[in-house]
Order: sequence, then structure tokens, then C-alpha cells
Amino acid sequence: MSAPEIFDRTRRRIRRDRAAADFARHDFIHARMADELIDRLDSVKRSFTRGLDLGCLDGRVGAALRARSIDVVSVDPGYCFAKAAGGVQCDEDRLPFADESFGLVIACGGLDQVNDLPGALTLIRRVLKPDGLFLGAFVGAGSLSRLRASLLGAEERAVARLHPQIDVRSAGDLLARAGFALPVADGEQLTVRYSSLFALLADLRGTASTSLLADAAPPLTRTALAAAAERFAADAAADGKTGETIEIVHLLGWAPAPDQPKPARRGSATASLAAALRRDER
Repeated sequence: MSAPEIFDRTRRRIRRDRAAADFARHDFIHARMADELIDRLDSVKRSFTRGLDLGCLDGRVGAALRARSIDVVSVDPGYCFAKAAGGVQCDEDRLPFADESFGLVIACGGLDQVNDLPGALTLIRRVLKPDGLFLGAFVGAGSLSRLRASLLGAEERAVARLHPQIDVRSAGDLLARAGFALPVADGEQLTVRYSSLFALLADLRGTASTSLLADAAPPLTRTALAAAAERFAADAAADGKTGETIEIVHLLGWAPAPDQPKPARRGSATASLAAALRRDER
């Protein structure tokens, strides 16, 4: 069975194209994720010759990879971002590449807007060569909690206006389900301080991060928007700014290969953890 179409693919492309011209004014979360992914890549004692920049946006990750002498193919769901990077326009769950095409895949943002995330991760694993590396990052569960509360409290009837979000544990499970070896998922929490709800919404629009739900809710009325802004401002600190939480989920996985280290078989331990802890206490 095909995955349900939670997100509107056409709307996603249009909003990325609209965001392309002014993306640099709002890209600080994407820049943070990109820098962290490159730092993690640099900590890997391996060299890569060909990489896939998946969801390339402004090409920041691709440029960093080329600076490391890696041949890069860039992909983005948006035409403008893909064209600017000299890459391919396609969705992450509809990759057009042959199996074992890349030694490295980096997905900086965007996976939280994919209809078939398990399918996308499986495709990523398939386009990797054996023992190839996947690194990813996206905005995860727990993000935009104050925005969510402000919107819910401003309307008489609860309406879904924010995307469903994926937590760290679920992300790790998805990596394993997609067939990655040695999967790792971890999280990072950021606090971004805004002078108003409208400044936050401007950043969301500027990064094509507003709602892409296929079952779109009706636009907020002016009354509801004003009420949401008032609720958001009520949480402000003494300087008039409200802190909003952004949770970033980081992913790492390897394409399986015969000579990779294997985790020990469950129940194969020869020493008792309880006994070791008792020795430490003594």
C-alpha cells in the first residue's frame, strides 16, 4: 500500500520557490543544521568521492562538500533551489538515482515534510554504496510549542495548523526499519527569541516551513490571529521577547556491508552488569 499523502507536494514546491529569493534572511536554523552535519562528517575517518545533497535549498551543504573535493549531485523539491544548485528537482521519496550511486548522502532539513519518510529513508539507503554514510537533520517533535499553544487557544475549534512531528526515538526506529546499519539518532534543543508572533511567522514563511498539510485548514481570521499574537506575547520575558523552542533531530546510518562491525548478539555477554555495579559500589 502507498503511504498517505499528508503533505501537498505542489504547495511544497511553490512555497520553496517563493522562499528562494529571500532565503538568506531567514536561514539561521538551516545554517545551524548544515554546520553541525559538516562537523559530524569531518569527525568520520573516511574519505568520500561522490555525494548527494538531498534537499539542497541554498546549496550550503553542497558547497561545503565540494570544498572537501567531493563530487556533489544536488536535489531539491523546489525548481528554483534545484536550478540555482545545478541539480535535479524531485522529492526525497521519489529519487531517480540508481542503486549504489553515492558514497555519501546528506539531508539537511526537509525530511519532516516528506509524505513517505520510511520510503525516503529506504531509497537513501539503496542509493548508497555498501558502507556508504547517511547524515540527516530536521526539525522534530517538541518544536514550536508556544506557537502551537497560541494558535490552539485563539480559535474556538481546534484545527490542525502545524505538521505532525517525529521524535528522536521514532527517528532511530525508522533508520533501523529502512535497513541502515549502526543507526544513531540524537537531538539538540535551541531557543529562538522573537519580538512578536509575526516575526516568527515571517521566518517560517521565509524558509517554506508554513503548513503544507494536504487537508488544509481555513486561513486564520484577523480576530484569531490577533488573539494568537496576544497569547504569544503574554509569555514574553522582561525585554519583550518570547522564547520559542526548536528541536533538531540528527540521524546517522551506514549502508550495510559484509565487513562492518556487528553489534553483539543479544544475551551473549559473559559478565553480569549487576555484578560489575556491585564491585564499583565496594
